Amino acid sequence: MSVGVVRETAEGERRVALVPKVVATLVGKGVPVTVESGAGVEALIPDDAYVEAGATIGDPYTADVVLRVSPPSDAEIARLRSGQKLIGFLAPRNADTKIGALKDAGVEAYAVEAIPRISRAQVMDALSSQANVSGYKSVIVAADKSTRFFPMLTTAAGTVKPATVLVLGVGVAGLQALATAKRLGARTTGYDVRPEVAEQVRSVGAQWLDLGIDAAGEGGYARELTDEERAKQQQALEDAIKGFDVVITTALVPGRPAPRLVTAAAVEGMKPGSVVVDLAGETGGNCELTEPGQTVVKHDVTITSPLNLPATMPEHASELYSKNLQALIELMLDENGAIAPDFDDEVIAAACVTGSPTTTSEVKA
Repeated sequence: MSVGVVRETAEGERRVALVPKVVATLVGKGVPVTVESGAGVEALIPDDAYVEAGATIGDPYTADVVLRVSPPSDAEIARLRSGQKLIGFLAPRNADTKIGALKDAGVEAYAVEAIPRISRAQVMDALSSQANVSGYKSVIVAADKSTRFFPMLTTAAGTVKPATVLVLGVGVAGLQALATAKRLGARTTGYDVRPEVAEQVRSVGAQWLDLGIDAAGEGGYARELTDEERAKQQQALEDAIKGFDVVITTALVPGRPAPRLVTAAAVEGMKPGSVVVDLAGETGGNCELTEPGQTVVKHDVTITSPLNLPATMPEHASELYSKNLQALIELMLDENGAIAPDFDDEVIAAACVTGSPTTTSEVKA
């Protein structure tokens, strides 16, 4: 088998699917790798680094397996051939998904966001690896936008109290945000509708905000709240939010718009100079006043909703993503090093969104 690495064309996308270190590992196992010229340039990786790792600079679409980060454009899908394998973030649940076009092209496509969150698949879990980057960077963004110090400072002029940070949605991104804010010296609090994550919140030195709602769902995600639960949560959160300097939101429900957790009234009640960082902007946002991709000031509170935060840290984000893809590719290889996906394997079956003998794109999308 052979692997091709494309140069990303999506606006703002700076990551690359494979870094030279992983290329060298694959080449060492007898897997030829072709990298499109300039594929790593936005991640500060020159073509020469790939050549030194054993790759060939050329057309990645000639390979058996094409690797990418962001979903392909129509023009890029047109370059794929029937029977070819494609691996990347493919947004199978988005309204503008390209899954139908990939199916029509006869492509065997694997969406990394569809990989099940089970123990043996952790090393392939690209959603989690990139969420770690988002959670970390969200705190850096919050600190930059804040008018207040994060840590407590004792000076000759007096003592400055530490900032208070509330993280709403305690998945991978939320836990990383709590841990990073704590390292910066803030007083941290986490909230989630899944009460079983309370211990994880406390494990990173944060307090748990208990609103008495349990909405644990499947696959480690939260389920959609009932109308009664939503009203109860909204009022309790509205009261709590007003006491924090920074609110970071990460709450998502797969296949649905992001739940609204921060109301306009809650923002209005926050102290002037406070900050809301909304990581759910790509699916509408958790804050009622969010403008996805923009930074706005409402009621003297800064509300920012950066899109695709992992792309702003392309070196480490690419390194993590590359290791995820390496693990998935190695799972697909047979004992002779040939590409032979086992569709009886739950990881392979779940990730394949078009072209497999056991799944249909309609089910996955």
